[in-house]
Amino acid sequence: MTNHIVLFEPLMPANTGNIARTCAGTDTVLDLIKPLGFSVEDKYLKRAGLDYWDKVQINYHESLPEFLETVPDIKKLFLVSKFGKYNYAQHDYTDTNEDYYFIFGKETTGLPERFEQKYAEQAIRIPQDDSNIRALNLSNSCAIVIYEVLRQQSFRDLDMVHDYEHDKLADFKK
Repeated sequence: MTNHIVLFEPLMPANTGNIARTCAGTDTVLDLIKPLGFSVEDKYLKRAGLDYWDKVQINYHESLPEFLETVPDIKKLFLVSKFGKYNYAQHDYTDTNEDYYFIFGKETTGLPERFEQKYAEQAIRIPQDDSNIRALNLSNSCAIVIYEVLRQQSFRDLDMVHDYEHDKLADFKK
């Protein structure tokens, strides 16, 4: 079973870099749907992801329809949108035999309206006060959702306790 964060036509390299770093730390696959609003060689993208790029599985897709062809069970695709009917924590993501896909829209315009309408029953939202802001930051939203999924999956294969003394010793030997 694999979790996927899917970015539809992301525009901001810093957001994508931060999301890639979250993916590296959570063993989550990052799917990027073109066109991208930046070059993958962008210095801001690399700076935000630091030195974790080799630790992230990134899949590039030429279009939304091409991406959808790669999803084995469309019922495991969740659209993360402020227009979602359901709270992101209301779903059960514990089936360890399934891949889960969480698609996030472009920072400026979100997901295509017709796509959202077609999959309205699979649209989830992060509760927020819409009268104060248009949307939460994309990288924060990805982290909120993926950590709920991982919590439901008992943080499978992730370190639950960190050995600080071991890290200090490793840094000292450098």
